[in-house]
Amino acid sequence: MTLALKPATLEVYMRREFAAPRAALFAAWTDERLIARWWASRDYTTLACTMDVRPGGAWSRRLMAPDGGLISEHGVYREVVAPERLVFTYSSEGARVVDRETLVTVTFIDRGPRTVLTLRHSELPTEEARAVHDGGWARCLDRFKTSLP
Repeated sequence: MTLALKPATLEVYMRREFAAPRAALFAAWTDERLIARWWASRDYTTLACTMDVRPGGAWSRRLMAPDGGLISEHGVYREVVAPERLVFTYSSEGARVVDRETLVTVTFIDRGPRTVLTLRHSELPTEEARAVHDGGWARCLDRFKTSLP
């Protein structure tokens, strides 16, 4: 008999390199005006965005889906190490997948005029949630690339 162990949690992991300095990428993740340009994919509209970027500070975004449905995303910053690392909780309501609290870790690795960004979204409860977030983060990072100065 063969036993297959199910991982304790599912996660999304992405690594992208950008032709911009680390400080510019970090700013794009921590400035309300800049993050509203890229957080949602092009089919979604950012209606509101608030961010208190400090350990214990809250963030929230309200988005409108192409079908007119509303999505609320929110969380709390656990770590803010400028310009190296962000760790925050992530929950959402109103989407196909309602997320309980999950965890996102973003790192910014300095490569001179370039930066390597890694994103790990962990503690996802189901394969469906993992697949939805995998596609969502991929679209966000594609848009992020085009929104850099």
